Amino acid sequence: MIGFAGPRVIEQTIKQELPEGFQTSEFLLEHGFIDKVVERKDMKDMLYKLLLMHK
Repeated sequence: MIGFAGPRVIEQTIKQELPEGFQTSEFLLEHGFIDKVVERKDMKDMLYKLLLMHK
Protein backbone atom coordinates (compact mmCIF):
# COMPACT_ATOMS: atom_id res chain seq x y z
CA MET A 1 0.00 0.00 0.00
CA ILE A 2 1.14 3.50 -0.81
CA GLY A 3 -0.35 6.61 0.77
CA PHE A 4 -0.48 8.84 3.79
CA ALA A 5 -4.03 7.94 4.79
CA GLY A 6 -5.95 4.72 4.55
CA PRO A 7 -8.71 4.19 2.00
CA ARG A 8 -11.45 4.46 4.63
CA VAL A 9 -10.20 7.88 5.74
CA ILE A 10 -10.05 9.09 2.14
CA GLU A 11 -13.55 7.78 1.38
CA GLN A 12 -14.93 9.54 4.45
CA THR A 13 -13.16 12.77 3.51
CA ILE A 14 -14.21 12.93 -0.15
CA LYS A 15 -17.52 11.15 0.45
CA GLN A 16 -16.99 8.86 -2.55
CA GLU A 17 -16.22 5.18 -2.94
CA LEU A 18 -12.69 4.44 -4.14
CA PRO A 19 -11.88 2.05 -6.99
CA GLU A 20 -10.79 -1.52 -6.20
CA GLY A 21 -7.06 -1.69 -5.46
CA PHE A 22 -6.71 2.04 -4.81
CA GLN A 23 -3.34 2.86 -3.19
CA THR A 24 -1.68 -0.38 -4.26
CA SER A 25 1.56 -0.06 -6.18
CA GLU A 26 0.07 -1.96 -9.11
CA PHE A 27 -2.93 0.41 -9.35
CA LEU A 28 -0.70 3.47 -9.21
CA LEU A 29 1.67 2.03 -11.83
CA GLU A 30 -1.23 1.27 -14.19
CA HIS A 31 -2.58 4.81 -13.78
CA GLY A 32 0.77 6.57 -14.34
CA PHE A 33 1.39 7.82 -10.80
CA ILE A 34 4.61 5.84 -10.34
CA ASP A 35 7.21 4.68 -12.85
CA LYS A 36 8.42 1.36 -11.48
CA VAL A 37 7.65 -1.21 -8.81
CA VAL A 38 10.86 -2.68 -7.37
CA GLU A 39 11.12 -5.65 -5.04
CA ARG A 40 12.84 -4.88 -1.76
CA LYS A 41 15.76 -7.19 -2.58
CA ASP A 42 16.47 -5.16 -5.75
CA MET A 43 15.97 -1.71 -4.24
CA LYS A 44 19.58 -0.98 -3.31
CA ASP A 45 20.80 -1.72 -6.85
CA MET A 46 17.97 0.33 -8.41
CA LEU A 47 18.69 3.33 -6.19
CA TYR A 48 22.37 3.10 -7.08
CA LYS A 49 21.53 3.12 -10.82
CA LEU A 50 19.17 6.09 -10.41
CA LEU A 51 21.78 8.07 -8.51
CA LEU A 52 24.37 7.33 -11.21
CA MET A 53 21.99 8.69 -13.86
CA HIS A 54 21.63 11.97 -11.94
CA LYS A 55 25.30 12.36 -11.15
